[in-house]
Amino acid sequence: MAKQIEQLDRVIIRFAGDSGDGMQLTGDRFTQETASFGNDLSTLPNFPAEIRAPAGTLPGVSSFQLHFADHDIVTPGDAPDVLVAMNPAALMANLGDLPRGATVIVNTDEFSGRSLAKVGFSGDPLTDGTLDGFKVSAVALTSMTVEALAGSHLSRKDAQRAKNMFALGLLSWMYNRPTEGTTSFLESKFAGKPDILAANLTAFRAGWNFGETTEDFAVSYEVKPARLPSGTYRNITGNLALAYGLIAGSTRSGLPLFLGSYPITPASDILHELARHKRFGVRTFQAEDEIAGVGAALGAAFGGSLGVTTTSGPGMVLKQETVGLAVMTELPLLIIDVQRAGPSTGMPTKTEQTDLLMALYGRNGESPVPVVAPSSPADCFDAAVEATRLAVTYRTPVIVLSDGYLANGSEPWRLPEVSDLPVIEPGFATEPNGPDGSFLPYKRDEETLARPWAVPGTAGLEHRIGGIEKHAESGDISYTPANHDLMVRTRQAKIDAIARDIPPLAVDDPDGAADVLVLGWGGTYGSITAAVRRVRRAGGRVAQAHLRHLNPFPADLGEVLARYERVVVPEINLGQLALLLRGRFLVDVIGYNRVRGLPFKAEELADVLQEVIDRD
Repeated sequence: MAKQIEQLDRVIIRFAGDSGDGMQLTGDRFTQETASFGNDLSTLPNFPAEIRAPAGTLPGVSSFQLHFADHDIVTPGDAPDVLVAMNPAALMANLGDLPRGATVIVNTDEFSGRSLAKVGFSGDPLTDGTLDGFKVSAVALTSMTVEALAGSHLSRKDAQRAKNMFALGLLSWMYNRPTEGTTSFLESKFAGKPDILAANLTAFRAGWNFGETTEDFAVSYEVKPARLPSGTYRNITGNLALAYGLIAGSTRSGLPLFLGSYPITPASDILHELARHKRFGVRTFQAEDEIAGVGAALGAAFGGSLGVTTTSGPGMVLKQETVGLAVMTELPLLIIDVQRAGPSTGMPTKTEQTDLLMALYGRNGESPVPVVAPSSPADCFDAAVEATRLAVTYRTPVIVLSDGYLANGSEPWRLPEVSDLPVIEPGFATEPNGPDGSFLPYKRDEETLARPWAVPGTAGLEHRIGGIEKHAESGDISYTPANHDLMVRTRQAKIDAIARDIPPLAVDDPDGAADVLVLGWGGTYGSITAAVRRVRRAGGRVAQAHLRHLNPFPADLGEVLARYERVVVPEINLGQLALLLRGRFLVDVIGYNRVRGLPFKAEELADVLQEVIDRD
């Protein structure tokens, strides 16, 4: 008898286990099949910083949450509808997030007395009532995987490693996910290891067949494809989108892309990806440290390339002196800061928005730099293209503030038409611009205030640049007080002028009757949008705006803020944007701040917004 298929509009699944259990791979494969099926989706990988944290302990738990739906969604979800717990530590670490009625699939083979005691269970949660109120499915994932692989040449220990594929097969059956992509992925990944390939394929199919035949799962579920705007889509992470955006910026500007970088979590994947694209003229240099990486990138910019460096907070600190040099030399340089929790080493695999003030003011002297922040994994592509445009057009370093949540999270991305991307004109200097055939490297464009960009070796355009203050036109070293004051103000005016070249702030205020505006930046966009939708469904009126350009602000930001009685600014820091808004616009904004290393939950933000709306 065929099993019942139940229709759902959305599901949130969380895979959790030891950091060596393959939960990130399992979640990623489920995500890829979900994307190919056509659902809208959002993901939240969450894993320890340690390469191999102690097995069976709470610090060693790795999880991957996926929210997929038949409609537009913007977050990975507040709480899982389904938890797959590979051991007691995974159950203990995630139990507090489960809503009543959630489905819990536990790997009973790992629920021994010792492993339970290690994470603080006083008894067996499968029998002592701990899981009352949940739909519990006790499945011997490990032993069934070993049994399925009994005919292989693998040892029992090696066979056990395929239990994540058994779990993936089971969940793929439960939610009618395609399987062809995972099969092809495994055949490619283990092409040179036939025994490992056979084991993973067998475990994957065994999990699917178990779901199909067991009486423990009487129902499977179907989430129909989402209705998205027409086009060609692919699933993309923020780091991958940044890499593609940098390549697009290079292509549209005609500049060869040079990346000087030092590996650091969570930015390293940008280096890994760009290293694969030499056919697009990309050159990658893995430097010996952060300072060498940014120095090489600035040297490449001097030589006429699109210079890029990637990092996270601790590396950003080390790069700042060279960023100041780029301000003084007025060369286009992109600095990608994928923010993580700090200070110091902090929590390398967790997200924060705590580098904003450092990006703006973390250098000596008056050294203004444009700052751009993407709002979603897919938006990282557009942010990289925009940062390239600003850097090349205005001859300035530009900082892109991504974060760990955007970097590792994923969502569907509609591939743009290349012809729709902006053409970025480098406008290299080709002839002298001064009296008597001389070249003035700091003589400026009247509109942009950008100085000429002369590629070394161009006849007649020989010049010197460096870190010491320059004469306003000749570029010669100058200690004259009046000249220094002029140059400081000119560099600031150049950055301020960018406000004329960016769109007005888009405000979502459906009927124009809201008294409360929620203003965000960066990776909080999804959580804020989901919260605003909740408030509006409940009858509340709230307006929403999100900043991409953090320096300079959009020219109409002050006017927008003045239209509302109250402005709420949620940030994953202690109020950095709020501080800037109060100082610049004298608006007593209401900050909502959490620094837990995790994105905001939509429910908590909705409660905050409703409370502000209800104030007299």
